[in-house]
Amino acid sequence: MVSGIMAVFIKKLTSLIQYLLQNGLVASYHTAFYFFFPTIGFLIVYFIIKYIIKKRPEPGIPYTLYAISRLKGLIPSKQMYASLITAPFTVGFGGSAGLEGPMVISGASFSSYLSKLFHINQSERMLLIACACSATMAAMFKAPVAAIIFAIEVFSLDLTLVSLLPLISSSLLAVLTSYFFLGNEILIPINLDGEFTLKDVPYYILLGGLTGLISIYFCTIYQQILSYFDKMDSYMKRLFFGGLMLGLLIFFIPPLYGEGFEVMNTLISGNPKDVLRNAFNWEAENAWSIIVMMTGLVLFKVVAMATTVGAGGIGGVFSPALFTGGILGNLFARVANQFGLFGHSLPLASFTLVAMAGLVAGVLHAPLTAIFLIAELTGGYTLFIPLMIVASVSFALSKYYIKHSLYTKQLAQEGNLITHDKDQKILTLMNIDSVIEKNLIPVTADMTLGELIHNAVIKSNRNVFPVIHSETKMFEGIILLDNIRTIMFKQELYQTVKVKDVMQSPPGIIRLEKDKMADIMDKFQKTNAWNLPVVKEGVYIGFVSKSKLLTAYRKNLIYFST
Repeated sequence: MVSGIMAVFIKKLTSLIQYLLQNGLVASYHTAFYFFFPTIGFLIVYFIIKYIIKKRPEPGIPYTLYAISRLKGLIPSKQMYASLITAPFTVGFGGSAGLEGPMVISGASFSSYLSKLFHINQSERMLLIACACSATMAAMFKAPVAAIIFAIEVFSLDLTLVSLLPLISSSLLAVLTSYFFLGNEILIPINLDGEFTLKDVPYYILLGGLTGLISIYFCTIYQQILSYFDKMDSYMKRLFFGGLMLGLLIFFIPPLYGEGFEVMNTLISGNPKDVLRNAFNWEAENAWSIIVMMTGLVLFKVVAMATTVGAGGIGGVFSPALFTGGILGNLFARVANQFGLFGHSLPLASFTLVAMAGLVAGVLHAPLTAIFLIAELTGGYTLFIPLMIVASVSFALSKYYIKHSLYTKQLAQEGNLITHDKDQKILTLMNIDSVIEKNLIPVTADMTLGELIHNAVIKSNRNVFPVIHSETKMFEGIILLDNIRTIMFKQELYQTVKVKDVMQSPPGIIRLEKDKMADIMDKFQKTNAWNLPVVKEGVYIGFVSKSKLLTAYRKNLIYFST
């Protein structure tokens, strides 16, 4: 119920801000206000963060995944209200981002707070977070089944059949809460203009390939723009530059303003001239102008979204993916019908909806969520087969070129993603300190062979000896018992041969400051070594043996498999 109320609050506050701006300043004065709105919104968000919240809200779904992976589901309580306050000002003032991510992190943070308040254990806390995520999506789209699948698919939690009851309950209560406050108002009202026919299968396959390619474009451009903003050393520089760029985009292409669901709904209803406004006063009644403007929306929505996030706005990627897919599907059908490419007319509404599923499947790597979301929105299974075709083709193509979704890519690169890969989960949760052996006897490079024999070899039951600097303790190499086996009993060499004469470089070095457990396993595999030295910023720490590492891995595997 709380997640449902949060979803209603954030949606209504955003709609109120948009109504006051678009139906007030823009309608009464001039469209030039579109140019200034984003910067004003970013400034409001900046001051809220600096003087009220004191800390920038974390990105919704990626941070929730990180909290599940690394923080045992413990999310700071500030996240409950941080995104609820900042996201509406971002999107309401024109930020081209979604509200789903901020809603999810708010609900997840409330779940984490409840778990701490009632001293709930970790597994129950994870279930509470899953319930909050499904509830927020259910309240947003009034699609409870898709919301449950979203929680399971995106967060990849190890849930049991018993867990379905609270998930169903939370989604149901959130939907009822949404109906209580919003009535029968839904985000995407549907009026299908045709049914599935067998002869349309090739066109749906083609659409699936196209949505897959656009998904790759979407993810690539998003990451590149964010990387560009990350390189800016000043937050205010990012804010004003991003506000300027987004203002220009919205001024020339007003449909990029906000989430864009109104634009999609109008296109589905077959009235493009009502929403395809532009700074060039092109008539949307002309087929070519409609095609050009819709192509611009497909290509620039991700630019507007990435600029919004990069400039300091708070928002997610779910709605922009739906928007881009909807425009792409409508454009695909319009082009085909305009030029008579397939010999018969393609249903605009059906292709619009199916392409929305294709982009969600390709961008977020969530094909089941995409299929069931659109199926629920259409009120039946009329489009179920086309949805399965387009979502599977798009997901397969996107997954082939992009291993991780926008939600998980950065976490995977940092080695913090454990929810989607059991092997990775085990490796991530293994503590390297528990497998470091410190009982090896170190020697120095200026020691003689006699000192090595009497001070190390005789006293140790190991066949490897680390060589370190006598003062700084920096690691310099290793001595293997095999290196000195042929000379260790020749006493005439005890004073003339020194350690530096017989030491060698190890096949690999484990660096604590940057190597994660997966990197360590990879080094053992590539070097085929049984022991590798561990250093921290060059200083010798100890050794890790392959046998001890595999034993620890096996114990963790048994624990997570039972």
